[in-house]
Amino acid sequence: MLFACRCEDQRIEIIEDLGRLGEAAWIDVSEATEEELALVSPMVPHTLPDEEDADEIESSTRSYVDEQGFHISILFLHQVEGKPENTSVTLVFSMGRLITVHDRDVPAIRLLRMRVRRQPGLITDPLGLFASLLEIAVLDLGDTLQELYRDLEETSHLVLEDPDADLEDSLARLARHENVNGKVRLCLMDARRDLAFVLRSAQATKPASKRIKFLMSEIDALLPHNNYLFEKVNFLLQAAQGFINIEQNKIIKIFSVAATAFLPPTLVASVYGMNFEFMPELQWKYGYLVSIGVMLISGVLPILYFKRKGWL
Repeated sequence: MLFACRCEDQRIEIIEDLGRLGEAAWIDVSEATEEELALVSPMVPHTLPDEEDADEIESSTRSYVDEQGFHISILFLHQVEGKPENTSVTLVFSMGRLITVHDRDVPAIRLLRMRVRRQPGLITDPLGLFASLLEIAVLDLGDTLQELYRDLEETSHLVLEDPDADLEDSLARLARHENVNGKVRLCLMDARRDLAFVLRSAQATKPASKRIKFLMSEIDALLPHNNYLFEKVNFLLQAAQGFINIEQNKIIKIFSVAATAFLPPTLVASVYGMNFEFMPELQWKYGYLVSIGVMLISGVLPILYFKRKGWL
C-alpha cells in the first residue's frame, strides 16, 4: 500500500495520481509491491535498505548520513496475530520529504495518518512529522508498561496469595510478561538512540529539537519502570519456582514416609512368607492373627512417630 500526501493552503491533499509523487511531503510505503517500490525509488537519492539491513542491530548500519541526506531504522512494538512483535520501519529524509517504508501495517503510522488529516501543517516539517510519529510510539510504549503493571499485579496475586492457583500457568504468564517487557525495552533504547542521532545529525528547527529533547526525557523516565518490571518478573518467577519445588518436596516426603511405614510390615510378611520346612510358628494356632497384628502395629508406630515429630 502506498500513501502520499502534501499540504496545500493549510489543507491536507491525498495524492492518488502516482505520477505526482514528486509533490508529496510524506510518502508511506507499507507491504509494498515491486511496482510501488519502483515508483518510490526515484524519490530517494540513495538506495532503500532491504529488510536484512533494516533489522541489523549495529547503529552504523541502521542509521547513517551521506552527502544526499540521511536515513534511520526504528523499531515499533505492535500486535501481530495476537502476539507482540517488533517491526522495523525505515525513515528516509530526502529533499525536504519524509519517506517511511515497512513490511507490516504499523498502528503508530496509521494513527499518524489520522493526525495529519487533522493537522495538515505537520507534514511541512519532516523532522516535526518524525517527532509526531515518535510521540505516538513512546506514548504507546508507556501504555504497554502500564498494562504490564496491571497484569503483573494479577499474576502476583496468583503466585503469592491464591493457594489454589495453577503455578505452571503463572510461569507461562510470567514468561509472556518478560517477552513483552523485553520488546518494550528494545524499542525504548532504539528510539532514544535514533532520537539522539537525529538531534545530532539533522538541521532540526527549534520546535522540532525541543520536541525531540522532550521525547528523550520521556524515554529516560520510562526506562526505570521497565527495569522495575524486569526485577518484578524475575522475583515472581523465582517465587513460583520455589513454591513448585516445595509442593514437589511435599509429595516426595509423603511417598518416603509411606515407604518407611510399610517397611516393617513388609519385613514381617517376608519372614513368614519363606517356604522352609522347619519353621516353629507354622503350626501355631494363633500365628496368623499375631503376624497380622504385628504388621499393623509396626506400620502404625512409624506414622505416629512422624506425626509427633511434625514430619507429616
